[in-house]
Amino acid sequence: MTQLEQPAVTASHPLQQLSGTEMTEACRILKQGADLGPTVRFSSVTLREPAKSTVRGYLPGGDIERQAKVVTYDRVDGSVHESVVSITQETVVSRVRIEGVQPPFMIEEYLAVTEKLKTDPQFVAALSRRGVTDLENIQIDAWPPGNFGSELDESGRRMARAVMFNRHANDDNGYAYPIENLVMLVDYDTTEIVEIFDGDPVPLPPESGRYDIDHVTSDGVEARRLAPLDIVQSEGPGFTVNDGFLEWETWQLRISVVPFEGLVLHEIAWREGETVRPVLYRAALAEMVVPYGSTMTNHWWKNAFDAGEIGLGKLLNSLTLGCDCLGEIVYLDADMIAENGQSWTIENAVCIHEEDFGILWKHFDLMSNTTEVRRSRRLVVSTIGTVGNYEYAFYWYFYLDGTIEFEVKMTGIVQTQAVAPGVTPGQAAMIAPQLAAPHHQHLFCFRLDFDVDGGPNTVVEQDVVALPPGEANPYLNAFDTVRTPLRTEAQAMRDIDPAASRVWYVENRESPNRLGGPSAYKLMPGASPTMLARPGSAIRDRATFATHNLWVTPYDRDEIHAAGDYPYQHPGHDGLPRWTAADRPIEDTDVVVWHTFGATHISRPEDWPVMPVERLGFTLKPSGFFDRNPALNLEPSDHCATD
Repeated sequence: MTQLEQPAVTASHPLQQLSGTEMTEACRILKQGADLGPTVRFSSVTLREPAKSTVRGYLPGGDIERQAKVVTYDRVDGSVHESVVSITQETVVSRVRIEGVQPPFMIEEYLAVTEKLKTDPQFVAALSRRGVTDLENIQIDAWPPGNFGSELDESGRRMARAVMFNRHANDDNGYAYPIENLVMLVDYDTTEIVEIFDGDPVPLPPESGRYDIDHVTSDGVEARRLAPLDIVQSEGPGFTVNDGFLEWETWQLRISVVPFEGLVLHEIAWREGETVRPVLYRAALAEMVVPYGSTMTNHWWKNAFDAGEIGLGKLLNSLTLGCDCLGEIVYLDADMIAENGQSWTIENAVCIHEEDFGILWKHFDLMSNTTEVRRSRRLVVSTIGTVGNYEYAFYWYFYLDGTIEFEVKMTGIVQTQAVAPGVTPGQAAMIAPQLAAPHHQHLFCFRLDFDVDGGPNTVVEQDVVALPPGEANPYLNAFDTVRTPLRTEAQAMRDIDPAASRVWYVENRESPNRLGGPSAYKLMPGASPTMLARPGSAIRDRATFATHNLWVTPYDRDEIHAAGDYPYQHPGHDGLPRWTAADRPIEDTDVVVWHTFGATHISRPEDWPVMPVERLGFTLKPSGFFDRNPALNLEPSDHCATD
């Protein structure tokens, strides 16, 4: 056995996230078993999730086979390999070369390129032409380059597009001073400039974008102080977490963090006494894309896939009590792998706490002059990730009435564009003097592997429509529901319709409630756009998942990422469009629901220099899952108790 300071495998459940020790051990086994050289870099190490049958058949204390999926990249020949490593058996189970793909962005290559650029004569000359000679505080943002069908895009070279900002000091807000009409296409492996786009210089905007309190109040603006707000639970938090397994009131679930999706929830279930009723087997971000709607040199090509190209999970913040989370908090750390095969830890990556949420239900009875009221409380599981200029805060909420809600809070700093004096830009909104923010979208796709009452499940679309005049509607006031089972993948490519109050039910017809209807949860979407880029555009081909609000597929444990496993520089048509081309049947089976939602961001002056959070998301609400209000047995709070 390998001599380690601690055992390589210490997991208490097959779905427990990989520890740092397991990740490092998987890399060691692969290095030796595949004779990897020093030019091979480790892109990711994730749990190779066991089959559902294995997970469902696991008994506490039983044997666990721990396998890791390891993605590697060779900087010399550009090869990408996927390997499955058995940490338990200390063997390489499989190793396959994946042709024609690029792994996600790696931190070490970004640092190497940004440092090298500052010494490149072309780069220095382009900045000098704009009057910028002090390169010490130049900010270089390297973006995924996209794929637009050019020879360079199809050359196999691993590239990035770099844009620049002229910070006046190390702690300045660089986005206040974008260097316009200058883009470098760089090779990550050789750190050379492949192509330079150097247009007419645009003067730098005149105002600082500093937003720290000292600078905000330095010109006479009075600081505002809020009265203290302390949240105290005298008996401590009302939940427990052990090895990622969380129990709260009637809810139980498993929590983990992975490099691409970030926060992943498994085996979400409602517990009634000794009965555990499954709702979702796995719920996580499947992909997100931020397409820009500008034709300007610095922006037309921007369309970052912040999960598959960047690795949102690797960019999670270490959360701070009283700043990111408030109350009686329990934190979970997240282990990641560095490109050299050594693990590192994001401390306090996941925040778990309870929140009061107003009234849950109430009624005043006029005849008896009595009131019954119960207060609502929700469990919050959250992470916050910083991807360049933006922060994405993900929140899962669990309620006492069986409702599940997801919310993303978007904040941070908008991408900026320098504007010459007196010019009104197109496809962008002015946010400060000579400073604009290009129009863009944020589109998120969540993979919801439903397991309502253990399955099988069927997705049913429901619209509410006004009945036509006639015998069924003599008073012209009647409306009713129209329910349509979605039987194939092609039929299940659907969009929201707020005018019809459209929702989608995930039903278990084999688990009837006391009224004879199916046990079900319904997906209640918010008002959400789809992709605005036109058919034939490169970004639409690469992010086809964003062209519909709903997709449904039969379960396949390898179908995880909505745009495919390797969107970096990929030409597209991968993921959901490729899988659903088979038009597989999806009725009365193990279904996976893919829900795309988002926002079209037309920036406001109030979004500068750092934007207040914008909220969007969806709700999963029980509908026939319970026979009656499941929160009737809650005792009144002390404040509501009567003598």
